[in-house]
Amino acid sequence: MTEASFFDRVYDVVRQIPDGRVTSYGAIAKYLAAPRSARMVGWAMNASHGKDVPAHRVVNRKGLLTGKHHFQGTNLMQQLLENEGVVIIDNQIQELDKHFWDPQQELPPPF
Repeated sequence: MTEASFFDRVYDVVRQIPDGRVTSYGAIAKYLAAPRSARMVGWAMNASHGKDVPAHRVVNRKGLLTGKHHFQGTNLMQQLLENEGVVIIDNQIQELDKHFWDPQQELPPPF
């Protein structure tokens, strides 16, 4: 599988995350049968600008906004999530279990 096709598959998953919900790099990688590729999912998110992908809904496994420095504006990622009803304190999503969206449980198998 090429890097481009993996990125496209990541984008397909991220586009399905509902408003007010988040998922993690690792959850996306696991869903795509590449459980050791969380970092590559992060690279895909970094390359997603201009592709109509809600990258602000992808956080690390602890709910930290680790990708926020890739958004224009110092707090854009946080503002986008807060506009969807997600509470964030010190760059961390509060009540992560309430907002977490697991593609393995919400989507049909990818293959």
